[in-house]
Amino acid sequence: MDKHISSQFDADLTNVSSRVLELGGLVESQTRHAVYALAQFSAEVANQVIATEKQVNTMEVEIDAELASIIARRQPTARDLRLLMAISKITGNLERVGDEAERIARMVKQILDQGSPRNLPSSELRIASDLASGLLRKSLDAFARLDVNTALVILKEDDLIDAEFNGFVRKLVTYMMEDPRTISASLDLLFVAKAIERIGDHAKNIAEFVIYVVKGADVRHTALSDIEQAVK
Repeated sequence: MDKHISSQFDADLTNVSSRVLELGGLVESQTRHAVYALAQFSAEVANQVIATEKQVNTMEVEIDAELASIIARRQPTARDLRLLMAISKITGNLERVGDEAERIARMVKQILDQGSPRNLPSSELRIASDLASGLLRKSLDAFARLDVNTALVILKEDDLIDAEFNGFVRKLVTYMMEDPRTISASLDLLFVAKAIERIGDHAKNIAEFVIYVVKGADVRHTALSDIEQAVK
């Protein structure tokens, strides 16, 4: 009987983890499409991104309900409980990534509706968006394998996105000073850049939760050097 219960618990954990990875894949695709909509100024793709948000929200609610059921039925302890708590946090972060992707799509539509000039450096957001998408993909891989080393790499690379964001802001300020007519569109792009930076932040959060599951250490708001010591 004990073995049967343990096997069922393992099946529960595997199933809910798979659902999280499914949600992650959906959100990753939503993010890629949002960036494509910006690069191509495609209202059609932007609308697809916005429509996907409902599916993302539904999956988050379903996963939360499944987690509550598992905790009530299995009463997990130690690492199993940490895993379920981390899954809840990771699911929330993935839903927020979807929110950021939707925000990018809505900004694209607003830029198109305003007939704003397209000579702004929107293409230069590609570097930051590729970095953010890459971090999101790595964070999901780190979660799937509970890989602390990959999680550490993500924490280090998040600074690159921050640097890209700061450089992009300086460039936008230059555009607005040279041509005040670009101020409205530049502000829209600024919100897009911030959304991309936030996607990187959520990927970093997921990496921190991976470390929490494996090492039992809450490394949020902790210096990177201290985190490296904690995971040794």
